[in-house]
Amino acid sequence: MRVHGSLEKDTEANQAAWEAVHGAVVGAARWGICSAVVGAAGFAFSPIYRGLTVQFKIFLQMSGMTVGSMIEADRRLRAYETTVRQQKRLARHLATEELSR
Repeated sequence: MRVHGSLEKDTEANQAAWEAVHGAVVGAARWGICSAVVGAAGFAFSPIYRGLTVQFKIFLQMSGMTVGSMIEADRRLRAYETTVRQQKRLARHLATEELSR
């Protein structure tokens, strides 16, 4: 059970948080670029999109970036958890091999 304030000393949780932050930044950038390309195409080809207010166009751009950051952060965090589990499993296996010798 965690003690209050122990997250400052928990390196595994901090590394997982930084991995999620890195994924969120990369996802926001990647999906932001995609949203900008779609917005530029909409502006070039769609009279409906051109008629939207600037505020709504910004909302659409930010929505794409937000969704992208959540998806990428989750993907990176799940990959990090898998890596940590594999490392712990390998350490347990090596420890049992060492004890059996």
